[in-house]
Amino acid sequence: KALPSPNTKRWVIRRKAAVVDAVKSGLLTLEQACERYKLSTEEFFTWQALVEQHGIPGLRVTRLQSYRADRRR
Repeated sequence: KALPSPNTKRWVIRRKAAVVDAVKSGLLTLEQACERYKLSTEEFFTWQALVEQHGIPGLRVTRLQSYRADRRR
């Protein structure tokens, strides 16, 4: 799989999933991914947790908001 460009501004679910997969598979370290894509570790771990809990569709921004609302209930 191709990695997103380091200049990515628009994070569609496919690109987020590619970065999570690259770290999981060892292609990039967490530090490399965060530096390359200007991500905080918190943001990366949020993406990772959403993929683990909800699959790739969990990375949709609108889904994220509804999952957060579900957790508060």
